[in-house]
Amino acid sequence: MDMELIYLAIPLASLFGAIIAGFFGKAIGRSGAHTVTIAGVASSFILSLMAYNHIVLQAGDIYNQTVYTWMVSDGLRFEIGFLVDKLTVMMMCVVTGVSLMVHIYTIGYMRDDPGYQRFFSYISLFTFSMLMLVMSNNFLQLFFGWEAVGLVSYLLIGFWYKKETAIYANLKAFLVNRVGDFGFILGIAAVVMYAGSLDYKEVFAAAPQISNQVLDIGFGEWSVISVICILLFIGAMGKSAQVPLHVWLPDSMEGPTPISALIHAATMVTAGIFMVARMSPLFEFSEAALTFVMIIGAITALFMGLIGIVQNDIKRVVAYSTLSQLGYMTVALGVSAYSAAVFHLMTHAFFKALLFLGAGSVIIAMHHEQDMRKMGGLRKYMPITWITSLIGSLALIGFPGFSGFFSKDSIILAVGASDLPGADIVHWMVLAGVFITAFYSFRMYFMVFHGKERMDEHTKKHLHETPWVVTVPLIALAIPSVIIGWMTIEPMLFGSYFADAIVVHESNNVMATLKESFHGQWAMVEHGIFSLPFLLALSGVVAAWYIYLKNPQIADKAQEKFSFIHKMLDKKYWIDELYVKVFSDGSRVLGKGFWKAGDVTIIDGLIINGSAKVVGWFAGVVRHVQTGMLYHYAFVMILGLVGLLYLFANPAS
Repeated sequence: MDMELIYLAIPLASLFGAIIAGFFGKAIGRSGAHTVTIAGVASSFILSLMAYNHIVLQAGDIYNQTVYTWMVSDGLRFEIGFLVDKLTVMMMCVVTGVSLMVHIYTIGYMRDDPGYQRFFSYISLFTFSMLMLVMSNNFLQLFFGWEAVGLVSYLLIGFWYKKETAIYANLKAFLVNRVGDFGFILGIAAVVMYAGSLDYKEVFAAAPQISNQVLDIGFGEWSVISVICILLFIGAMGKSAQVPLHVWLPDSMEGPTPISALIHAATMVTAGIFMVARMSPLFEFSEAALTFVMIIGAITALFMGLIGIVQNDIKRVVAYSTLSQLGYMTVALGVSAYSAAVFHLMTHAFFKALLFLGAGSVIIAMHHEQDMRKMGGLRKYMPITWITSLIGSLALIGFPGFSGFFSKDSIILAVGASDLPGADIVHWMVLAGVFITAFYSFRMYFMVFHGKERMDEHTKKHLHETPWVVTVPLIALAIPSVIIGWMTIEPMLFGSYFADAIVVHESNNVMATLKESFHGQWAMVEHGIFSLPFLLALSGVVAAWYIYLKNPQIADKAQEKFSFIHKMLDKKYWIDELYVKVFSDGSRVLGKGFWKAGDVTIIDGLIINGSAKVVGWFAGVVRHVQTGMLYHYAFVMILGLVGLLYLFANPAS
């Protein structure tokens, strides 16, 4: 089969399912909607595996071709095209694989929802949008996919549109991402200005010349390449929820759980990480941009993890863990460990989807109760959800041997080897994040599955394991959460898997330290068992066990003693309140001022009403000329005639 047709069919299969379910949902019914969308995504997944086989296993040629030329303007080509290399096929397999599990899971979770067909259409469209993003070979298509995942996330977060908090959450996500996208589109405009092209290959080839140019932006001269990279990364800060554009992601929990898994694991939030890794030929020329990326990532990893400690909503705990893990990926990008960042993106996709779907399974069993303080002891009622959630939690904290261990420890080692300014402090921040991650992860695990049963009697009587359409995806995601790290670390981190897709200058090659230190997975596991990160993770698990199972009163006493810190974390550092007061209320005050000064005073008062008053005044003056007396008119005519005679008699005047 022609590979070009396969590459074209991969995104179109998901799009076809979305169109059929969206436009003909009533005609085909519920079973028809989930059948056509699952078939579409399954086709995309199988074709992605075929692409992986061709590019990676058979060492086939990288595909970089234009599929369709939209227009040419002043020599600038606007095209739809695909770049399929090892980075792309890895992302395609992750996106379609996780999406397929979410589609199957949705059959059980959304079973009684009146918007069943619409939801399947949206999540299939989400998959199409992400595939277009990761397969793009130019900035135009990248921006199309970028905005498409933003649009569909808006629709999905506010899927329950009669729920006020859901509408607030999707509007918040939309507005915050507009801020990031403003920087992103400015970055693309700067690329066009200095490279004269939207095509990746041409832009990357021009990077050395661009790196020698400077730009005066009003407060000193800046390297053009630094400005471009920082602007592009501002877009990534919005999509991948980095401080201070992180505020939308926890509120996205207002959407149904399947979309929480899809947004947080394999699609929208990974778009920014993927984009920066793809743009490594540009970022490698700017130490300022890399340092900025590293610092933002470290702040997100540490401080968002701290908020997870005080959350009681099971989905919000997992949401803040996503924020923290995205911070780890961003830190890796900042220290030029792009391969480690993308590797963690891949492993994280499986165990984070597992944790979200596990949380959804608990929510179904608890009759849509999400407060962990009303759970406990679910292990004996939900054995499959329990064991798969334990696997996801162990992978998340980086327990040696699980997939998250290989990727997270690689990032920590890479940061420790970096010479960037501030890397030493960042190294300690990501180490502290290991303890915090283990603590809030197992706080959730112990509160939900162990200890005293705190649910009401009615819920307790009806507790049971969820249907197979829920548990099968959990098992399917639990398997790669354990083994995917073992299977892929050798080529991706120790080998040259990303050699053709990611560019790292020799002076920034921190991953070389990892390759020199370890010569296989077992060597890394052996080192990990005796390493500081493992000891910190183990300490976090023990602390959570002691506080929330052994002596639960400690948590209440700590909350009373450190009430200010608890309130600060519970209020998320008051960032939401700050944004409401400064930007929301401030813009209203500013708008009211402009409305009074501009609309009322100038437009209505001066231009519209003022012109009417001038016309009225002039008409009032002219009205006095029209007296109706014949001798008045005769007198005026005589004056006019005298004036004309004077002009003819004195032409020079």
